[in-house]
Amino acid sequence: MRPITIVISTLNSHLSKNTLKLFEDSDLVEDIIVLSKQLTSGEVINQILIDVRTDYLLLILKDNIATVDSNALEKMLEVAKITKAGIVYCDYYDEGKGSRKLHPLIDYQMGSVRDDFDFGAMMLFSTEAVKDALEKYGAIKPVKFAALYDLRLKVSIDNPIYHFKEPLYSVFENKEGTTGESHFSYVDPKNADVQKEMEAVFTGYLKEIGAYIPPEHLKKAEKNTGHFPVDASVIIPVKNRVNTIADAIKSVMSQKTDFTYNIIVVDNHSTDGTTGLLTGLAGKNKNLIHLIPERQDLGIGGCWNEAINSPNCGRYAVQLDSDDLYSSPYTLQKIIDLFRDGGYAMVIGSYTIVDFNLHEIPPGIIDHSEWTNENGHNNALRINGLGAPRAFDTAIIRGIGFPNVSYGEDYAVALRVCREYKIGRIFDSLYLCRRWEGNTDAALLLKKINENNAFKDSIRTEEIVSRQKINKGCYDRLSKR
Repeated sequence: MRPITIVISTLNSHLSKNTLKLFEDSDLVEDIIVLSKQLTSGEVINQILIDVRTDYLLLILKDNIATVDSNALEKMLEVAKITKAGIVYCDYYDEGKGSRKLHPLIDYQMGSVRDDFDFGAMMLFSTEAVKDALEKYGAIKPVKFAALYDLRLKVSIDNPIYHFKEPLYSVFENKEGTTGESHFSYVDPKNADVQKEMEAVFTGYLKEIGAYIPPEHLKKAEKNTGHFPVDASVIIPVKNRVNTIADAIKSVMSQKTDFTYNIIVVDNHSTDGTTGLLTGLAGKNKNLIHLIPERQDLGIGGCWNEAINSPNCGRYAVQLDSDDLYSSPYTLQKIIDLFRDGGYAMVIGSYTIVDFNLHEIPPGIIDHSEWTNENGHNNALRINGLGAPRAFDTAIIRGIGFPNVSYGEDYAVALRVCREYKIGRIFDSLYLCRRWEGNTDAALLLKKINENNAFKDSIRTEEIVSRQKINKGCYDRLSKR
């Protein structure tokens, strides 16, 4: 018997006749199954796994494949045998009008648990690895949307997932950047059913690998009796934002509160006039602390460390980016009220996406309504962010600290906090988050997208390992009783 069964999830004009003929004529292909449905339901995946007779299963995930190299199947099969991988995927080319550009993917690691991890258009599964995983960890759940995600996670527990760094096919080109709704699809209400399934599958996976933290294990923040100069500090890291920083500060100064607060702006050696502007504003307002770090190598996270460890920092540290604004004069009050009422180590609000002129743009309000007090701290490992504005109990965040980077530092800290402490959520919009050409969240090139995704996956890897150690420690202590 030939070693490969190919499953094509859709069949239309985008999948070329040449590609189909290559598969049909290959000496490595035993069966080709063409589905009228997507590879997302448990019913479809389970039926395929019942029917497959070959050692390997090649899933064609996208219908925009333009060409496949003549030796692609041989190469993927060879590397699967050598590496004993449960899954093999490879790089590809984007084909546009008269052009062909390399589209590299990123390596899979333990923390690559996002349900939108990009495997490209082709995934080669070891049938033996699949059947062993399902026998050990249970059949694919009867889901509509999360079956392939469930399968991938189960296979990954005991088998390597191998990234073959050679382009073996091409697809009709998609846009390289990411903006607007696609960037926030996991919080879009119309995707709620999909996300609930993904969360259920992922939670089961965390339990299997010993990284699930039961909600009753989370602590409340202890009431801090230390001395702080004010009740709250708004922290604004800034570099070269002369056109927006004054608006950000003004939105803080307009806050109406029943407590004392100040503003700590960490000026990361701006060169565009921001420094002079801040010096002038600080001279007129004693509650505006203008810090210029001695170090020249700080990212946003490093600037946060400068602020929270400053003697000027208040009992609570509240985030505001230098591009953005609080949406009302009561934002600070709402945040600190929740700290007081709930004993949280961290509070996260909701925000509205706006353009530079503060007009709402899609997708509008980002409220992370997927968060639950029972499982939000686990599901946070699956999604790409937890929301804004973010605020911290200063005594706790000083003991944790921020990674000295300018991307993902907020995500890393939030995961670390919710590993151990309860997080409070506010689902009303408190914050106007600007998207504009000079913004750090503007459209990104593929290389930068890959770097960002790989970094967040590494954060998840470290966090999963840490949670496994916590659970092992709890098990060891119980076993000694």
